[in-house]
Amino acid sequence: MPNGLPVSRLIDVTINMSPLAAQGANLNTALFLGASAVIDTNERMRSYGTIDAVASDFGTSAPEYKAAVLYFQQTPQPSQLYLGRWAKSATSGSIRGGVLSAAQQDMAAWNAVTNGGFKISVDGVEKSLTALDFSAETNLNGVASAIQADLTGATIVWTGQQFVVTSDTTGTTSTLSYATAPSTGTDISAMLGLTSGVASVPVAGIGPETPDAAVALFLNRFSNKFLGLMFADTGLTNDQHESVADLVEADQRHLYGATSQEPLALDPTSTTDLLSRFRAKGYKYSFSQYSSSNPYAAASMLGRLLTTDFNANNSTITLMYKQEPGIVPETLTSSQADAIQAKNGNVFVEYSNDTAIIQYGVTPSGIFIDSVYNSIWFQNRIQTDVYNLLYQSPTKIPQTDAGNALIAATIEAACDAAVNNGYLAPGVWNSGGFGALRQGDTLAKGYYVYAPPIALQSQADREARKSVPFQVAAKEAGAIHTVDILVNVNR
Repeated sequence: MPNGLPVSRLIDVTINMSPLAAQGANLNTALFLGASAVIDTNERMRSYGTIDAVASDFGTSAPEYKAAVLYFQQTPQPSQLYLGRWAKSATSGSIRGGVLSAAQQDMAAWNAVTNGGFKISVDGVEKSLTALDFSAETNLNGVASAIQADLTGATIVWTGQQFVVTSDTTGTTSTLSYATAPSTGTDISAMLGLTSGVASVPVAGIGPETPDAAVALFLNRFSNKFLGLMFADTGLTNDQHESVADLVEADQRHLYGATSQEPLALDPTSTTDLLSRFRAKGYKYSFSQYSSSNPYAAASMLGRLLTTDFNANNSTITLMYKQEPGIVPETLTSSQADAIQAKNGNVFVEYSNDTAIIQYGVTPSGIFIDSVYNSIWFQNRIQTDVYNLLYQSPTKIPQTDAGNALIAATIEAACDAAVNNGYLAPGVWNSGGFGALRQGDTLAKGYYVYAPPIALQSQADREARKSVPFQVAAKEAGAIHTVDILVNVNR
């Protein structure tokens, strides 16, 4: 029996789901670049949530681990770290087999192979392996060794999860192919997990990269994934650090940290040490730290800074007075401390009251690191929020005063978030004014957003569907680092 006419003949309801909001950049994660051949140049970067995960991949002696352990030792503990591959020297072609299940690792199946074989091309030359006998092997390391005895020009290893084949040569002519079936015998290419559709895409070798070329690649491919950046490598020269800092300065969306162990950093007359060279360039998006004991000390500063929760109340920080777990504090004379201060460098230093603190938490420009970090967040928050206003609108934002008011309200909401987390606060505006704001006025809310009337917009901008230009006055809350106290005693 029919249920009657559909109600939609009279009342038609359509649900229009708005798209998910675009996500802003990840501002609480660092990327450490290293030369260890754990991550290939196709994958380039891996995410880690614990130091145990880093140790599982890199062991505990790799530079990447030594830098990561300082990062994860911070309190509060960072939740994520990326480790990236820098091709410091020419790399080898390789192929990583698929991860084998417990059933695929069962030695009973491998012991049944007495005449196995497969084909694989190494550096463009086909290798045909035959008569492989695994009947006496007790584990997959033994299987790899049996294959290695018949394989020339490349090395095969069992990692505990997968087989990896690496060419013995380096550079752009160093290549591997997928494994294919042999002409005779039992095909083991699939058992090895080295076939197309199972193995990772073969990685060709590449020539050596300069540090700034590697950073440029990561900024191009993974820019929104991380904010902090440093090298887990002690071999960079001051020239190379400066080239990377130049690039980061032009990018203006990341922070580069570098550690110097040069005794000349403590010499007020030196102009060649890293701290002095960074100071001469006046970098805002890079910083340097002197540490005589640890070449990766800057990792600890990044670990502390990047735990900031910008959505929480009163959560922004200054790096001054913070701790660096795992770093031995420096015992400096006043003149040595003054030298570092004059160079706008940073140091984890011991004080006479049995405490040690980061001092001064500053960039070479003299602007404090937290101010730069907070400004990156602020720019990203406003940009993302206004984009989502336009992106999620089911119709359009009209080119009217009312439409501009929607954009202004969105900007103000981002400013309110900056007041909530402690980045902005009420204060006197000491720069030139605009709109209704004049120099010397008090920003009662900590900010002022101005949008000119739509009637003032040019016809060309209107036809190009541009908004009016918005202007924002924002007053930083700042932070107290030093205190002068005068005590008058009367008898």
